[in-house]
Amino acid sequence: MNTINAAYNERLITVYQAYNPAIADAALAANAFVPPFSRTRMTWIKPSFLWMMHRSEWATSPGQERVLAIRIRRDGFDWAVRNAVLSSHSGAHASQDEWRRQLKASPVRVQWDPDRDVRMQTQSYRAIQIGLKDEALRRYVDEWIDSITDVTALAHEIRSLVRSGQVDRAEALRPKEKPYP
Repeated sequence: MNTINAAYNERLITVYQAYNPAIADAALAANAFVPPFSRTRMTWIKPSFLWMMHRSEWATSPGQERVLAIRIRRDGFDWAVRNAVLSSHSGAHASQDEWRRQLKASPVRVQWDPDRDVRMQTQSYRAIQIGLKDEALRRYVDEWIDSITDVTALAHEIRSLVRSGQVDRAEALRPKEKPYP
């Protein structure tokens, strides 16, 4: 089952991205994505904290040592979801050629992967990843971002608690997510 679980309020939704220290430090200082962040390549946002932890190996993978929580406008997030095309052909389109045409035309990709729990066990539902390029990336960087926060220390603390068998404490610390409308 595909579901969007996220931390959100009436105006903002939190998405996560992992970067190297140079990109993270610049983004935190500017509260915006500035060089060395590149606007010429697709960037992927993830509303699932635990999927981000899986992807970045708890902020230890090379080039993903820092995890940022980016609070963005919900209307921007909703625009991205509405304009997205699946990153792989799944039969949802009339033909593979139609999917390729839509993929080429859209500045937004969507990919669904099994979500994780704090132990990094695969869940029965899938988490969304949203790839942004061109117009979508420009909107994300220039219009949607409200705030950027470093959650690397939180990631390391939760991982440490899980490794020491304190799963309940780890669960209590992780960002609270709920089904997104």
